Amino acid sequence: MIRFKGFMAVYTESVDTTAEDTGEEGLLPRLKEGETLSLKDISASQHFTQPPPRFTEASLVKALEEKGIGRPSTYAAILSTIQERKYVKREEGKLRPTELGMLVNDLLVERFPELIDIGFTVKMEDELDRVEEGKLKWIKVVREFYDPFSKDLSEAMDSQERIRPEDEPTDILCESCGLPMVKRWGRHGRFLACTGYPECKNTKPLEEENGNLKPVEETTEKCPQCSSPMVIKQSRYGRFLACTRYPECKGTKPLGTGVSCPLDGGEIIERKSKKGKVFWSCSNWPECKFASWNKPLAEKCPECDSKYLVEKRDRTGKVTITCPNKECDYKKVLETEEAGKD
Repeated sequence: MIRFKGFMAVYTESVDTTAEDTGEEGLLPRLKEGETLSLKDISASQHFTQPPPRFTEASLVKALEEKGIGRPSTYAAILSTIQERKYVKREEGKLRPTELGMLVNDLLVERFPELIDIGFTVKMEDELDRVEEGKLKWIKVVREFYDPFSKDLSEAMDSQERIRPEDEPTDILCESCGLPMVKRWGRHGRFLACTGYPECKNTKPLEEENGNLKPVEETTEKCPQCSSPMVIKQSRYGRFLACTRYPECKGTKPLGTGVSCPLDGGEIIERKSKKGKVFWSCSNWPECKFASWNKPLAEKCPECDSKYLVEKRDRTGKVTITCPNKECDYKKVLETEEAGKD
């Protein structure tokens, strides 16, 4: 209860402090000792706990600082290493652990619990600082660390077979022999493989979308290096065309829209901004500065001479097809089902 408004009589930071005598926003009505209260209503409400938010690069660095892990000179290397080795994947600014990252983490926790203990890391950082200051001999520090570590590493190498996730069954049938295909682990991550191996060696690449693996989109495009079919893949910089013979062939092409740039005639292609937002620009960038947040469509405007239309999506998911010509009023709102098919 607010017994005396004080400065809030003339100034408040939020509406929370203006709800006196209303019983709203967590404030109680004025009550007197011994007052009889009558029941007005009983309502049941259900609340679910939320998991902690995933780390961003900034929040991860903050956590490292708070726990005394690493130093400012090593934070950038830590962030780049866990992403380059595919232990985590950056999605919409958040760092999401990959299957490989969780597998490596579980193995390290099981085999090297003392090595990855926060207390050990902080102690090692402190000792290295003392070595730098000349207060401790580096040979002593390294020997105390390496002798037990070398022993644990040798035991792990001798007792552990090559670690890889088990195959995951799918409902996808092999087009070569008709047998079911499974998600199998390879040096570059999961891929689809026929259960008839080695008699049938048919495989397909997989891509990750919203934390789930799915077959990549096949296209009619040919690889510029070996003429093999190309598929659509997703990277941290956006979607692109990649050769199906990867890693033997590393041929790639930007994902085009089939729409010519209105400025210089180059093809408009799909790109991704530093913040992860998809946009479209001319393939001749940076010479050509054409760019658009709206997806170009290879369709002529039915009301003017524009050679393409653009697709606009609002926050509710509504899709509107419009003409890029400012003097043209053509507009078409797609139904939900129709938009979903697109």
